[in-house]
Amino acid sequence: MESKGTEVMRKRMKPAVVEKGMMVGDGAAVEIVEEETETIPVVSEQMELDISHILEKIDRFTQLVSELLESGKSLLKELSNEFEERMILIHKEQMEKWQEEIKELKLLDASNEEVNSLLHNARCLLQNVHNDS
Repeated sequence: MESKGTEVMRKRMKPAVVEKGMMVGDGAAVEIVEEETETIPVVSEQMELDISHILEKIDRFTQLVSELLESGKSLLKELSNEFEERMILIHKEQMEKWQEEIKELKLLDASNEEVNSLLHNARCLLQNVHNDS
């Protein structure tokens, strides 16, 4: 098919796509045309069987992924609850420990105050004895 030194070639690339373009090579312009094809390919029974098997595999795989997602969600929820309970327990234990330390410090302070008072009284007695002699 030549017309005025221009060669026209038709090339079928993809169905349902029409595209025109011009290519220049060796001085000759080549028009590339992709045409829409409306033919429906005939599928054999074996091909239909193979396709149905693949579709079944897709369904099973999709179901498996869905089940794994659900079990993963429930596992993470369970772990989250356990983590929260453990953190609350650790906080409670630490608060009790610090409360006990505060209690011990108050007892030590009271004991120190009592000893300080006794020492003060003893000092006063010693000064009185020293002043009397």
